[in-house]
Amino acid sequence: MDHITLGDVDITRVWEYFGPVDMTPDTFFPDSSKEAWDASWLSPHFLDSGTGIVHSAIQTWLLRSEGRTILVDTGVGNHKERPYAPVWSHLETDFLANLARAGVQPEDVDLVINTHLHADHVGWNTCLDGRQWVPTFPNATYLMPKHDFDFWNPENDHKPLLGRGNQNVFEDSVAPVHQAGRTLLWEDSHRIDAGLRLDAAPGHTPGSSVLTLTSGTDRAVFVGDLLHSPVQILDPDVNSCFCEDPAGARATRRKVLGWAADHNALVIPAHLGGHGAAEVAHAGGGFAIKGWAPFAPYAERS
Repeated sequence: MDHITLGDVDITRVWEYFGPVDMTPDTFFPDSSKEAWDASWLSPHFLDSGTGIVHSAIQTWLLRSEGRTILVDTGVGNHKERPYAPVWSHLETDFLANLARAGVQPEDVDLVINTHLHADHVGWNTCLDGRQWVPTFPNATYLMPKHDFDFWNPENDHKPLLGRGNQNVFEDSVAPVHQAGRTLLWEDSHRIDAGLRLDAAPGHTPGSSVLTLTSGTDRAVFVGDLLHSPVQILDPDVNSCFCEDPAGARATRRKVLGWAADHNALVIPAHLGGHGAAEVAHAGGGFAIKGWAPFAPYAERS
């Protein structure tokens, strides 16, 4: 199953990619211990135990709420030149066909939410029309965190931890949408509707954000890249190598996971393979996985 309903909000998982990301745990998660990755349950959804390479999902969360069609993050995209991230360079995926199978054409999308502006969260913001990058979702408003928009804008000459790792992303996947007048740049907090709210959650990037769903008795939080692996649930002090502000990322991760544990909320990261999301509980100095969401793992999709 790639679909669940929480309160009055329908949620569908739309795949772009699942598989290796060419990094071992000690590279991807330099704060983590070797023992944390010895758990057999991490394979195959989060780790290839044979090669020792981390597995990751690239996916978009499709929400239907109050009559609107909403996309949370837009993956890597096709035909993008990513010289310092070759695993994401010049992809040819069936993402738009997968979106169509979920009943959505590009012109149907009302809102696009970019939780932050890394390459693997904004790629399908645009597509090629001849030689020009144009908004893929021509009728949508694209919600982007202003702090990230300013940080990644090359005109501002910031020096990111990634160095050139996000090269070309602003130019081909952010600026064309902004120039087309489709962006809404928000700060601190932004109410989407009665059940959906965006909040700043800095650390991974300066503008990283989370989307909180509150509908009826159901709760969920879409955490973007606060988590790349369930290892970070068990030990929330483990950062990925991509976190711009390591101390801020740890504090934000603990805060959001604490809220989720206190409110029985489903935690929905951007890149979790397997069942894609989990309920968490307090456990000593960290958290435990209380239960997995009912989304089918990639290999089990019908």
